[in-house]
Amino acid sequence: MKVLKTSLTLLLGLLLMLPAYTGALAGETQQQLTSESVIETIKKRGKLMVGMSTFVPWAMRNKQGELIGFEIDVAKKVAEDMGVDIEFVPTQWSGIIPALIAGKFDVIIGGMSVTPQRNLTINFTTPYAHSGMGIAASKKLAGDFAWPEGFNRSDVIFVCRRGVTPCTDAVEKIWPKAKIRQFDDDTMAFQEVVNGNAHATLSSHPKPVKFTYRYPDALYMPTTENLSKGDEAFGIRKGDPDALNFFSNWIMVNTSNGWLEKRHHYWFKTMDWADQVDQQ
Repeated sequence: MKVLKTSLTLLLGLLLMLPAYTGALAGETQQQLTSESVIETIKKRGKLMVGMSTFVPWAMRNKQGELIGFEIDVAKKVAEDMGVDIEFVPTQWSGIIPALIAGKFDVIIGGMSVTPQRNLTINFTTPYAHSGMGIAASKKLAGDFAWPEGFNRSDVIFVCRRGVTPCTDAVEKIWPKAKIRQFDDDTMAFQEVVNGNAHATLSSHPKPVKFTYRYPDALYMPTTENLSKGDEAFGIRKGDPDALNFFSNWIMVNTSNGWLEKRHHYWFKTMDWADQVDQQ
């Protein structure tokens, strides 16, 4: 009986110690995760290293050879808010995810769309941008069309780049009566509209803005709203909840205060930046 009582006392003591031990273990785990976070690495280094690839107007070189663009603005603001310097690491798009995993830089800020396949390899933050299709139309053929119903006619011709499913899907959904012709690249499709051989074309922003800017006498944009929606997010290495929390909350704050929308509109819905770059 005495042995049983002693055993029960020991068991009770162990049970009472378990919460403290569990709490200590959790604390150690949290401390380890925090110390290993790329956020701590950035703070100690005093510099944010960003992987990116040039793609107009996400990131490009101006006439002086300096990087400009939407992503460049975003990354610089992140670094500024962290109180650190910034270094851009230009990387071939095909190898940008392996380079992130290998630790060549801290984060991908490069207009990367969230996909299930990519998400198996890296983590994504909350989306900070939403790309989409825009429209450019012929002033000669469609200048007096009501938007959007005026384009839903059997004699209306839309042109799309071959293989761009969002374009054909949008036309079939919004203007089911219209015809669709496809070309091998965007330039050929836009040229058909410029030449008056088609009523309109759909392409990802900012191409409709760019071509309308280039051919103001031939093209106009019935709307600047996106006709489809994508989701772009920062890419980070897996196993880093601290980094995921920081970057996602940064995006939340700068979405709420309108900063991200304002910069996105500047780079994707206007050509106010055109004189900074060599026109192609």
